[in-house]
Amino acid sequence: MSKLAKPTMITGIRAGCALILALAVSACGEPRIDASQTGPFAPGIDRRAQGVDGVEVGHRLIAAGEFELAIRSFNRAALDRGGFDAEILSGLGTANLGLGRLNQAEKLLRRATTEFDPYPEDLNNLGVVLMERGETFEAIQIFRKAFALDDGESTLIRDNLRLALAKSENSATVEINENQYKLVRRGSSDFLIRTAS
Repeated sequence: MSKLAKPTMITGIRAGCALILALAVSACGEPRIDASQTGPFAPGIDRRAQGVDGVEVGHRLIAAGEFELAIRSFNRAALDRGGFDAEILSGLGTANLGLGRLNQAEKLLRRATTEFDPYPEDLNNLGVVLMERGETFEAIQIFRKAFALDDGESTLIRDNLRLALAKSENSATVEINENQYKLVRRGSSDFLIRTAS
């Protein structure tokens, strides 16, 4: 009888060790998805949630340098709002400015500043377009108006006005290289003229 008990006891010990080993291995594995609450699939779209405003998306795309996508986003926002307002026109003008489309940028920014109450940022961007087109004297007037509307608080507008004035003073005596000034994106929708180093 003792001869038969030994193999059963060894088999029981082996089974116990195998069970402990299986539990240890399963405890070390990846956590399992709790299928009771959400299921094993990704969550769906919340159709009741409010989407992000197209203008905000457009400004984010401008900040990322994605000007073509920003134009599409502003155009969708115009459809959602039922037309073009100052903010959408300014965004479209700024995106076109980023793409180097100076004629379109000027038209859009002029509309934003004449058809609606002008904002200092819109006037600043129009001044930058005029500087790029070589219309320095008109750009100075636009920068002055933007500076006055902003109560002189924006260092960006002040720097642009200072550079435009410096360019107009130097143009009478010294021929300025056209590539001396370049555009630098600043914030979400403003551009700053800086001298190229």
